[in-house]
Amino acid sequence: MSTPFTGPEFSLTHDATSVADALVVGVFSGDAGISVDAGVPEAARGPIAEALALVGAKGTPGEAVRVPAPAGAGLGAATVLGVGLGAAPAGEDRVPAETVRRAAGVAGRALDGVGSALTTVSTLDLAATVEGTYLGAYRFTEFRHSSAPKQAPLGAVALLVAEGSQALTEEARGTVEQARRTAAAVALARDFVNTPPNVLSPGEFADRAQRLGAEAGLQVEVFDEEYLAAHGYGGIVGVGQGSSRPPRLVRLKHSSGLNDAKHVALVGKGITFDTGGISIKPAAGMENMTSDMGGAAAVIATVILAAQLNLAVDVTATVPMAENMRSDTAQRPGDVITQYGGTTVEVINTDAEGRLILADAMVRACEDDPDYLIDTATLTGAQMVALGNRTPGVMGTEEFRDRVAALSQAVGENGWPMPFPEELRADLNSRVADLANVSPHRWGGMLTAGVYLQEFVADGVQWAHIDVAGPAFNTSAPWGYIGKGGTGVPVRTLLAVLRDIAQRG
Repeated sequence: MSTPFTGPEFSLTHDATSVADALVVGVFSGDAGISVDAGVPEAARGPIAEALALVGAKGTPGEAVRVPAPAGAGLGAATVLGVGLGAAPAGEDRVPAETVRRAAGVAGRALDGVGSALTTVSTLDLAATVEGTYLGAYRFTEFRHSSAPKQAPLGAVALLVAEGSQALTEEARGTVEQARRTAAAVALARDFVNTPPNVLSPGEFADRAQRLGAEAGLQVEVFDEEYLAAHGYGGIVGVGQGSSRPPRLVRLKHSSGLNDAKHVALVGKGITFDTGGISIKPAAGMENMTSDMGGAAAVIATVILAAQLNLAVDVTATVPMAENMRSDTAQRPGDVITQYGGTTVEVINTDAEGRLILADAMVRACEDDPDYLIDTATLTGAQMVALGNRTPGVMGTEEFRDRVAALSQAVGENGWPMPFPEELRADLNSRVADLANVSPHRWGGMLTAGVYLQEFVADGVQWAHIDVAGPAFNTSAPWGYIGKGGTGVPVRTLLAVLRDIAQRG
């Protein structure tokens, strides 16, 4: 197993003269020119702003400009990296956390190969600075074997806290450590997604989840293809039967030890590669289906994080893993399978396979009588048609759906609540079975997939379904703290929901 990405180490300091390779400062745009964050010592603000302006810095979001540190400014850093924050907030307003996170991510990417950095955080957000820097510095290099030596990523970051603005307290250090662990969990999900599918088979994925879960103190169970067939997991078996690499079901549990703790069930789609099966996908872009286990990756990373943070909530992850291949053993359009729990399904389209494995896992998860159920998946191309590549669709029980979407927006992953129009259910009626796995038309595809999953949620369970088909994998240029490839969405949403449930029930 490869070593997970390890980001920079973080510390807190008041000393702007600390020796570092680079000082990172936030740069604001304005009608009168740029200005720099107040975390910089006052005597150095003017010279830094002047040096940055001379090379064209505008302070716009996404901008990164690096200059030599001005002589005589009393700085210990050799260079200054200015990252754009946009217009300065008015009055007592603070810079939005997501603006800080993205700017810190830009810095993390721009400082690739730099050994150490000082980063100002006085008017900014401590946790967002740590998360953004760590995730911006993220790289996946396991399969790069060029003759040139690999450049080391950003190594150490000292967070420069202005005197009087924030004490160097244990609470602040705790905030930094929790943010670092959160970012590490996102990076773990990215590592899973970025691992090529010839390496990350269902069996290998299960083995890695088992090892990491055990290291975090989780209770872990792994069920093989023989168990799944014998116990009626028709969705997972049906999808996986076309591959020479058989499916798995992994269960990981974090127990808070509290008698009155709420129980949250997490389910994530773990299709390690998706050809579409007999209903084969077009060749163009099929390589991106290495990301079709992004939901499973996020769920595994989140339950490990719950254990590391000792969250006051019980969490059980049920993760189905399969490879959807085209072969003489693959399921066919027209086959009828029996989902775990007894519902029969006519498979109209073998490329609508994610809902089949999720349904099995959701029924099993509901057998534990959870208070809440959250499933997440790279489920439908229709998600991208409806909401684009950066906005997850959130469906489910209305009150819980809206709660999950609001928390997702608060942490910068921007989930958006979507409806379940009642007329969509009739489109899933089958000629020969209880359900069909797709509707006979292309309208409302994301919602129809959610309506299908709704059939497998037990009565009384508050449920949210998060479709991250676009947001889980970035195929365009890097931006903010998001690089190309796996993004780790929606780990931070899931964490925010678990924390909220632990606090409010």
